[in-house]
Amino acid sequence: MTTHPELESKVRLFHELHAAPQAPLVLVNAWDVASARMVEEAGATAVATSSSAVSWSLGFQDGDHLPRQLAMEALSRIAAATRLPVTADIETGYGRTDEELQATVRAVLDAGAVGINIEDSAEQPLSDIAEQSSRIALIRQVADDAGVGLFINARTDTYWSGKFPDTAYEETLRRADAYQQAGADGIFVPGLVDLHILHELSRRIPAPLNALAGLGSPSPGELHDAGVRRISIGGSTARAAYATVSKLALEVLGDGNWSGLAGTRSYAEMDALFG
Repeated sequence: MTTHPELESKVRLFHELHAAPQAPLVLVNAWDVASARMVEEAGATAVATSSSAVSWSLGFQDGDHLPRQLAMEALSRIAAATRLPVTADIETGYGRTDEELQATVRAVLDAGAVGINIEDSAEQPLSDIAEQSSRIALIRQVADDAGVGLFINARTDTYWSGKFPDTAYEETLRRADAYQQAGADGIFVPGLVDLHILHELSRRIPAPLNALAGLGSPSPGELHDAGVRRISIGGSTARAAYATVSKLALEVLGDGNWSGLAGTRSYAEMDALFG
């Protein structure tokens, strides 16, 4: 039974964006309504949240410290403010029990999101493959029961964690295969921008491959040529914004230099984001 018919067109569009042959889906991650609206204004085709950025904006460290309610309130405001498909970074699911994970997925759908990132970094070195696959299968079941083709982007920290210095490639393939069988639609491998390895992974993984990019990374075109279908920049958007705040505050409180205010958006431009 479809309980979220209003999401159908956005779900369909979001899946299609991962399959576009000519260019990758590039996501500039947002954390509040203003940043989401700016990303949309810049020409984005979808909006992704960043768990680290949302956490910092609300006074929490990243890494499963943000309460689910606060995360979902932020997600609801973002999804309501944009016409674009929204995908939510839900860290490890905001809860370890099946009941807690089910509550998170239902809250994501109620908020109006059509995709999620779910990561396997809850345990050391990483979550057990079978356990994480079971959690992905549970997410798939909850979404299917709601009649929503939720795009499940399964993040694996095989490279980012540094826990598999000699076997990260093989471990990534093992996890990607298990996660896809459990119902994942995409595979996210942060910490890896080596074009050769990405190309080999894309040949072996039939699901859309997601890379985390940033300063010094290959260009979107180069990543796409290597088989990457989705590119995100995670918390870098917020870190760049907060670096600007820090620099401005140091200048104003230091020598009273107002030059940091040059080039700011006007009051009217900011207000227009919410009109």
